[in-house]
Amino acid sequence: MSDQGTDHGQGAPVTRRITLVGPAHPYKGGGARHTTELAHRLRGLGHTVGIESWRAQYPAALYPGQQTITDPEGEPFPDTRHELAWYRPDGWWRTGRRLARRDDLVVLTLFSPVQVPAYLGVLAGIRSLRRGTGEGPRVVVLCHNVLPHERRAVDVSLVRALLRRVDGVLTHSAEQGRLAEGLLGPAGPRPVVAEMPPHLPETGGVRSQERSGERRGLLFFGIVRPYKGVDVLLRALAEGAPEDVALTVAGEFWGGSGELSALAGELGLADRVRFREGYVPADELPGLLAGADALVLPYRSATATQNVWLAHEHGLPVIATRAGTLADHVRDGVDGLLCEPGDVADLARALAAFYRPGEPARLRAGVRPVDAEPYWKAYTGQLLGT
Repeated sequence: MSDQGTDHGQGAPVTRRITLVGPAHPYKGGGARHTTELAHRLRGLGHTVGIESWRAQYPAALYPGQQTITDPEGEPFPDTRHELAWYRPDGWWRTGRRLARRDDLVVLTLFSPVQVPAYLGVLAGIRSLRRGTGEGPRVVVLCHNVLPHERRAVDVSLVRALLRRVDGVLTHSAEQGRLAEGLLGPAGPRPVVAEMPPHLPETGGVRSQERSGERRGLLFFGIVRPYKGVDVLLRALAEGAPEDVALTVAGEFWGGSGELSALAGELGLADRVRFREGYVPADELPGLLAGADALVLPYRSATATQNVWLAHEHGLPVIATRAGTLADHVRDGVDGLLCEPGDVADLARALAAFYRPGEPARLRAGVRPVDAEPYWKAYTGQLLGT
């Protein structure tokens, strides 16, 4: 079915009652923004939409960073409930029963296997009514990550159990689609691959033509975890960047910044690297981006990220690896530079190439903000067709 559809050939729009189960404000970050923006977009297509968000999404021990924020990073969605809690299985089942009575489509947004027990409880509530009536909503899992970048053996079992119980699966890259297909087995639904659309925080972009001069600084921001490759970036900075170029690493450090700080000292970078620890709220992003010549994404592995588009919105070129879908959004040599993931020498080459005379300004002039509309039109159509 397309995003609107027709009713029995009569030309009347087909609308549905849809619930997205996932994080929304006051939860922070790209996941909450995506869920909220998707709800707004589906409502704009004429569907009746609600969000079932969380009162408590993760135990603090499993998510050591800041989970919620005070000020929303975009327009909140009005029809949002906050009743799910990781420690209330009875609430999972009741939510499923309620959705089964009214919805045509339920979308479970998967970020971590920690969510799977709750989602299995929601499914049990839906199936309990479906068995009695033979009817009920179609259930789709929207996989932001099929499996974690840093995974445990139990993660595979949990996600396999979820994917094999639903009617459809959507992933954000062909690589993630193949991973899901392996978990589904021959009898499961074939995953649908839909490119992640832009859902940027409201920061007020500063276009490239409004900037002048070099800052002699690079920026990494986001949650700092091993798969993000910040250690690779530090080694490449020491090897390939001019000695007057500094680096700011801004974000939540899982496990603290001690190891990376020690590495910077060992590499002789202590006076060239600033660690800004803690979640970066939307209103602080313009200042961080304005102080850099480029955003660097040295990921060892990736699914999808908004950070390329966010940098471009503020007029910054991007130096990124070819991990995941990062390379899809960087025009190598036009608005950024690409290198191989996990390769210190290749990233050092890219940093040295970026700081050739006149190169930062040339690449900055090639930056264009993304047009979100085509991405969202394709994305909602693929989701509704799963």
